[in-house]
Amino acid sequence: MARKRIVVIDRELCQGKKCGYQCQKACPKNRAGEECITIERESKFPVVNEEICIGCSLCAHRCEKLGYRAMSVVNLPEKLKGNPIHRYGKNLFCLFGLPVPKLNAVVGLIGQNGVGKSSVLNIVSGRIKPNCGLGEASWEEIIERFRGTELQGYLEKLSGNGVRVAHKPQNVDMIPKAWSGKVGALLKKSDEKKGLGKVMKDLEMEEMLEKDIKSLSGGELQLLAIAATLLKDRDFYFFDEPSSYLDVRERLLMAREIRKLSEKAIVMVVEHDLAIADYLADYVHILFGKPAVFGIVSKPYGVRVGINTYLEGYIREENMRFRPESITFSRVGRVSEKRNLLLEFPGFEKIFKGFRLGTEPGRLFRGEVIGILGPNAIGKSTFIKLLVGQEKPDRGKGLEGFKLSYKPQRLLLDAGEKDMTVRELLRSRDLNITKKENKGLLRFLGVEKLLERQMGSLSGGELQSVFILSCLLEDRDIILMDEPSAFLDVEQRLRVAKLLRQRAEDRETPIFVVDHDLQFLDSLADRLMVFEGEQGVKGHGLKPASLKEGMNRFLKSLSVTFRRDPATGRPRANKPGSQLDREQKRKGQYFYSG
Repeated sequence: MARKRIVVIDRELCQGKKCGYQCQKACPKNRAGEECITIERESKFPVVNEEICIGCSLCAHRCEKLGYRAMSVVNLPEKLKGNPIHRYGKNLFCLFGLPVPKLNAVVGLIGQNGVGKSSVLNIVSGRIKPNCGLGEASWEEIIERFRGTELQGYLEKLSGNGVRVAHKPQNVDMIPKAWSGKVGALLKKSDEKKGLGKVMKDLEMEEMLEKDIKSLSGGELQLLAIAATLLKDRDFYFFDEPSSYLDVRERLLMAREIRKLSEKAIVMVVEHDLAIADYLADYVHILFGKPAVFGIVSKPYGVRVGINTYLEGYIREENMRFRPESITFSRVGRVSEKRNLLLEFPGFEKIFKGFRLGTEPGRLFRGEVIGILGPNAIGKSTFIKLLVGQEKPDRGKGLEGFKLSYKPQRLLLDAGEKDMTVRELLRSRDLNITKKENKGLLRFLGVEKLLERQMGSLSGGELQSVFILSCLLEDRDIILMDEPSAFLDVEQRLRVAKLLRQRAEDRETPIFVVDHDLQFLDSLADRLMVFEGEQGVKGHGLKPASLKEGMNRFLKSLSVTFRRDPATGRPRANKPGSQLDREQKRKGQYFYSG
């Protein structure tokens, strides 16, 4: 029998004993004498019988009204039949479907955060034996469910000798807390293939070997994690968001190296930069559903069709819409119409040991968004710190006399903050979350449901959302954000871009944004500051230019071109030396044609 609905209770948020089990009192089935919601004897948590639940959601509404938001009642799509492939327990997250691991191909997973990526990894790597939603299932039952499909052979292997797995985790900021010492020493421990020198050369990491792990930037930590994974000799490689913190060139180098793995092993990648996912993967599965409640894994698609289907938000062959609107991209660069001058910021000069930064002066208009783009280790984050006053310039001065709101690149918590709830953290920073407009901000960024969660338990995407929220809750004259798209999924990135543009225009608050996701900056920025130079040696920040001029100049410096997908307008990286690549370079159309 097809399951009609699921009810999920977040036990970390549930305060049943404190509220007197108001969910139970609100349930019309219980009031009629049936036992739809009961209280578990040992744990004292409420349990909902989904077979007799009528889906009225009165229990969830009561829970939300009390401020706990621990319950979710979801009517499942009609096309979704049968039990899930795995459920973590009664009234807990469930997953429908599995991706198909393929030899000699890279399989990409695209979709929202919170709809099953970790579950997929744990199942296909053998860490979790799927239970088919029945509490427990034998391998014979599991394999029978997929008999005649591409998954049958893989599951038979998984049930036998198992699969040796290498996993590149999402949140690389945690690496310095787990490891110390030199980069080279750590990578030698990971070098099961005896290929350290080649991987360092291919990823252009040779200069990192003698660096201390605790001194690494976000991009360097990401490269370290990728290299350590590449060096392991395993059957299955899983890369969770490998592009975060990397610049465009590094993303393409990373993609090339991951593709090489697929010649001898199974490779699966979660990636939210769709241009890189397109360049990297051969096939993709779309993951959709309701975050933290249930997830659905689509059938495999060819990479172009799969990404376009995801952007459309509609799976035609199953007549299933999982997003109310489609996502499209502009083919021409936005022309800024901001003319109300706020200030003229100075040129800077800052000299460190082994690195020199110089930037040109520029003009900042009220309500505009200035994107900042360039390779890593070229001075972009330093420029932001000079504006904020965290670094003292050798020439020029910061934005004195203005109230500034700053979100740093690295998502690091101070001593004691890890054990705070999100609500406690926001209060400790004197941020008001009770105002009506601020409540809307919490809901829009998805932080509302995280308020009672501990900061140390948050994923990279959840942590990023809290940092962005913290920055926007401050009433400031100028906002500065360093890589806000890192760890966010595609839809979250677009929501953040929309939110920042709205904040800039409604309050005439100018915003500086450093980022490497070209689609994100394309949908957000009025003008671009491009940083050039020699990585780790010298950097030069140009004055703000038009979006078209800045984007094309930046990609020309990398000798990288992007074509536009005819259906969605999304950028797709051209293969170096291809006919399109040569033609666009001749015309100077590296990103925009209009």
